[in-house]
Amino acid sequence: MSKVDRRILKTQEALKKAVIELMSEKNFDDITIQDLSDRANVSRGTIYLHYMDKFDLLDKLIEEHIDERESACQLDFIEATLIFCEYFESHYSFFSLMLASKGAPYFRNRFLNFLIEEFRKEVDVTGGKNHGLNEELIVRFVASAYVGVVEWWFMNEKPFPQDVLARQLGALLERNV
Repeated sequence: MSKVDRRILKTQEALKKAVIELMSEKNFDDITIQDLSDRANVSRGTIYLHYMDKFDLLDKLIEEHIDERESACQLDFIEATLIFCEYFESHYSFFSLMLASKGAPYFRNRFLNFLIEEFRKEVDVTGGKNHGLNEELIVRFVASAYVGVVEWWFMNEKPFPQDVLARQLGALLERNV
């Protein structure tokens, strides 16, 4: 495994921070490469050394957050949801921009698709309460509900602590999957 140059990491972090800050000020479509360059204090050419365009930058940022959550999916629903919600809380500015402000509808779709794939591994339609139901319907229902509840929590500025959200959402998942 090769070691990544600290300067590269520092530049990429500055660009990620810049895009989040700019998205809190204006619509993503209105953000220019020059805006990113100015905010991150790097040249336009430096941006293109790391990313194809602003969409690639946003995509990598989203991918990073989703990939970090993948390991939590090996746990039971309540434990996994506790880890997810702690992560949501510690990265509040990112997730509130991505979900509550509708600043990046693309993130919502990526998050939803990630959950669909994870829940697909958990759904059992061969017996029990889901016997006879369409697996795809169950998976999409549960994933959409999960995203909807998390989105609601952010849009309402966390009406209760993240551990309450996690325990109740985890309990609902256990009942339905």
